[in-house]
Amino acid sequence: MMKKKSISASKASLVLFLCQMISALDVPLDLLQPPTITQQSPKDYIVDPRENIVIQCEAKGKPPPSFSWTRNGTHFDIDKDAQVTMKPNSGTLVINIMNGGKAEAYEGVYQCTARNERGAAISNNIVIRPSRSPLWTKEKLEPNHVREGDSLVLHCRPPVGLPPPIIFWMDNAFQRLPQSERVSQGLNGDLYFSNVQPEDTREDYICYARFNHTQTIQQKQPISVKVFSMDSLNDTIAANLSDTDIYGAKPVTERQPILLTPTGSTSTKVELRGNVLLLECIAAGLPTPVIRWIKEGGELPVNRTFFENFKKTLKIIDVSEADSGNYKCIARNMLGSVHHVISVTVKAAPYWITAPRNLVLSPGEDGTLICRANGNPKPNISWFANGVPIAIAPEDPSRKVDGDTIIFSHVQERSSAVYQCNASNEYGYLLANAFVNVLAEPPRVLTPANKLYQVIADSPALLDCAYFGSPKPEIEWFKGVKGSILRGNEYVFHDNGTLEIPVAQKDSTGTYTCVARNELGKVQNEVRLEVKDPTMIIKQPEYKVIQRYGQVSFECIIRHDSTLLPTVIWLKDNDELPDDERFLVGKDNLTIMNVTDKDDGTYTCIVNTTLDSVSASAVLTVVARPNPPFDLELTGQLERSVELSWIPGDENNSPIRNFVIEYEDGLHEPGVWHYQTEVPGTQTTVQLKLSPYVNYSFRVIAVNEIGRSQPSEPSEQYLTKSANPDENPSNVQGIGSEPDNLVITWESLKGFQSNGPGLQYKVSWRQKDVDDEWTSVIVANVSKYIVSGTPTFVPYEIKVQALNDLGYAPEPSEVIGHSGEDLPMVAPGNVQVHVINSTLAKVHWDPVPLKTVRGHLQGYKVYYWKVQSLSRRSRRHVEKKILTFRGNKTFGMLPGLEPYSSYKLNVRVVNGKGEGPASPDKVFKTPEGVPSSPSFLKITNPTLDSLTLEWGSPTHPNGVLTSYILKFQPINNTHELGPLVEIRIPANESSLILKNLNYSTRYKFYFNAQTSVGSGSQITEEAVTIMDEAMASRQIDIATQGWFIGLMCAVALLILILLIVCFIRRNKGGKYPVKEKEDAHADPEIQPMKEDDGTFGEYSDAEDHKPLKKGSRTPSDRTVKKEDSDDSLVDYGEGVNGQFNEDGSFIGQYSGKKEKEPAEGNESSEAPSPVNAMNSFV
Repeated sequence: MMKKKSISASKASLVLFLCQMISALDVPLDLLQPPTITQQSPKDYIVDPRENIVIQCEAKGKPPPSFSWTRNGTHFDIDKDAQVTMKPNSGTLVINIMNGGKAEAYEGVYQCTARNERGAAISNNIVIRPSRSPLWTKEKLEPNHVREGDSLVLHCRPPVGLPPPIIFWMDNAFQRLPQSERVSQGLNGDLYFSNVQPEDTREDYICYARFNHTQTIQQKQPISVKVFSMDSLNDTIAANLSDTDIYGAKPVTERQPILLTPTGSTSTKVELRGNVLLLECIAAGLPTPVIRWIKEGGELPVNRTFFENFKKTLKIIDVSEADSGNYKCIARNMLGSVHHVISVTVKAAPYWITAPRNLVLSPGEDGTLICRANGNPKPNISWFANGVPIAIAPEDPSRKVDGDTIIFSHVQERSSAVYQCNASNEYGYLLANAFVNVLAEPPRVLTPANKLYQVIADSPALLDCAYFGSPKPEIEWFKGVKGSILRGNEYVFHDNGTLEIPVAQKDSTGTYTCVARNELGKVQNEVRLEVKDPTMIIKQPEYKVIQRYGQVSFECIIRHDSTLLPTVIWLKDNDELPDDERFLVGKDNLTIMNVTDKDDGTYTCIVNTTLDSVSASAVLTVVARPNPPFDLELTGQLERSVELSWIPGDENNSPIRNFVIEYEDGLHEPGVWHYQTEVPGTQTTVQLKLSPYVNYSFRVIAVNEIGRSQPSEPSEQYLTKSANPDENPSNVQGIGSEPDNLVITWESLKGFQSNGPGLQYKVSWRQKDVDDEWTSVIVANVSKYIVSGTPTFVPYEIKVQALNDLGYAPEPSEVIGHSGEDLPMVAPGNVQVHVINSTLAKVHWDPVPLKTVRGHLQGYKVYYWKVQSLSRRSRRHVEKKILTFRGNKTFGMLPGLEPYSSYKLNVRVVNGKGEGPASPDKVFKTPEGVPSSPSFLKITNPTLDSLTLEWGSPTHPNGVLTSYILKFQPINNTHELGPLVEIRIPANESSLILKNLNYSTRYKFYFNAQTSVGSGSQITEEAVTIMDEAMASRQIDIATQGWFIGLMCAVALLILILLIVCFIRRNKGGKYPVKEKEDAHADPEIQPMKEDDGTFGEYSDAEDHKPLKKGSRTPSDRTVKKEDSDDSLVDYGEGVNGQFNEDGSFIGQYSGKKEKEPAEGNESSEAPSPVNAMNSFV
């Protein structure tokens, strides 16, 4: 919500100039001119009799005028009255009352005359009357005894004062008596009661009259009112009558309206034009009547009609003749109506249509004075010359009177005079002075030379050229020093000489010259105009919604002309900001810290310069959690329901979404509040369901978008009657804790669910499927009962019924429980093991008879452990592993076995109590598998043509090793791989010397072990044979040459530069072209080989043994391949190391883990590349 307005100072100036346009030209005071009255006292002048009387009369003229007065139509000789003085150079009279004079002696009609050689001007008739504030006359006031429901009028009848006093009613404590539609004060000051009520009884109804002129208040004697109600009146009558008399006052009866004022059905009212019309209707009746106003045959005037005094007074301001007509007031209650018609006639004292204006004429010119006025009745027009009726004034051949007009022809200097026009009717008069001044004067410009005018662009510019001359000069305007005369629609030329540029632009800036000329001469004057850029708010404050205690900021960013100095003012609700340090006014913003509810409102940024003003407003809405509801009330109390109502608190500018109703049970849980229900935010009543035997208190919480209110104050307490329980305990269970008992448990009823005192439970049980009677026991308010001496694990029917002092709850439903469990008696039989592959086996068993389980069958556990490895014959610590198979399953999978090993297992049944006996141990063996990679590979003793290889056997042979496979190939300087050579080595070897190799050559080696099943994973290494000595010596000779040393230095410098570039690129996230190197070291087994080079064409394996870089190791593959078994994952048990839950369920996890393969072996011996060098550098 935003408002923006702009006020230009130029527009205000336009109004001023236009006012000057319609006024006559002022005659400079240095020229001869008749008198002009400039100041005078009002026509009806009421003075304070305690102070001096000052009757004003000021005038101007050349020569300065002299003053004289008349009193009641005759000359008032002030020199003969010592109490009267006239101010120097003034006609103002001062009548000294404070030094012994009496104001009453100077009552009368005064008129001032200002005279010089060119004429005489007169003032209005000034009626002097001292104000009066007389005391109330003594009167004996009888008490008013009124019957309840009757009407009453208390008369004020204030003393007649001047001016009339203001009336109001108060009590002895100076407190205004409350007024309403039933009791109100009339225009005449009387106090009207449409019907009296017992509370109207009092003895201090006092009417006060305040006389503002003398600042005094007069008081009427207190009036006593005694209202008799029907009940008290009947009691009074009964006390004075015997028992045999029939008595009884009539009860208060309702009455249709009657008018207390005005009386009758019609009346008339006369009001003068421009005054305020007040019409009044006050009615009696029971119930109190309601007043309505209409205008017969028309509508009440819009924007000028107001209703006061509870619509008993119709007020129309600034009335005109069009407001005449019949106005009807209608008083209505449920029994009927009454009306009154007031015929209004609007008369008018004289008012001007055209008032006469001063004439300045040159000798021989013509002119007219026009005096036109209107009124009702039409006023009479009379002319005076220099204060004398024109009919008896000295004749002037140049003038002719024609009704409301005086025509002047060929005036001469002796024609100068002051003429008075008087327009009068029975309601008043108008008097105007207008002079005729005959002068012969060359032009003069009254506007100061080089006056600077500044305006805002796109607003009017008004350049003044106030002038005088006789005859009246002609005015012309020019722009610039040698500019042409200004004409056209873009300029407006006013009669008073003002040049108006309706829409000034930046190019309107400059110097303007006005020229005034008549037949006696010519004069010119220059003024300057500057057009400024308008002030603008380019970032206006915006509507804000803020939570209480938050912080809010309004922006007000402006743009303005660089030559203007703006001032920024912030207002709140069109008033100054509060004097509070929380309001921080910045250069272009307003910040409010720690916002409170009082900060809610409209904030306006006003930017003022000397030429314009702009403003923008925005509304701040402060929101907060709602205030708590109040006035909680319980109604319609029944045994099982009650209606709760409340009054919402202030929603704090955020609508209430819903109300939450909470209750407290003061009987069972005092101080604890529970959720009951909630209703929409538009609802303020709710029907609540109740439980018996609860001492309820309720409270209500209001919720809006901001949050929850504080809880309301608690309602009154309401204790519901006791009753039988409505419900039985829930969650009834029967579970034995020992083999010979049954523990029956349930969830107890909460306090309010008991429905009455003495809550107990009837616990009943009997063995299922056995023709037994129910065994029952009544227990206190507990939640468990133990039945002893039961058979082991047999089903029981169980029920628990609630009861209290008033009776039982409905018949409860039955549940099935079991007595306590015992350990299973027998082990599973016929345990069989089927080995699927080297790491997976499947075990089968026969289920045990259910009777031997002696509890809830939870499943079977398979215990298995590795006895020894068949390849090493060495024993190690036995680590048993456990798999649980839930339910009545009779087989399962054993994953994660080690190849070529001997295992044992047994199976046990599990119930809620624990495990049964184990089945006999079953022995099974796993077949061979592929081995893991050799534990290490070392390359030593390099020579010109040989390398020595040493290795370690696999950590996990997984069978009997049959051989080792060695593959190798050369790598040239461009990292290209040469032909691949393969050698099979006996399994009992641990080293090998390779001969006939090329000198100074890098080789890559791939090494793995084999069993009868297949090859295991491989490891790789690289090594270089040494250089030939002759070549080395030649290289040494070269290395001693200067040119070689220089070349090496250049290469080293290039490498250094390359390292720096790589370092920078790496830090910037650059990528390096290492893909070529990886391609050069690609797996030789996927490279095509030629048949004639003595190498294998292709090599494949069941596993993807790719050569690894830099001596990395691949762990042996121990995964179970899908094709090896068609068992689903549900056949695998839940692995654990012998752990159970408290309820006997098996919770462990299979603990067998793959052993981590050793990462041994030499690092690659390849020559360092720039990338490797960088890696080592960083």
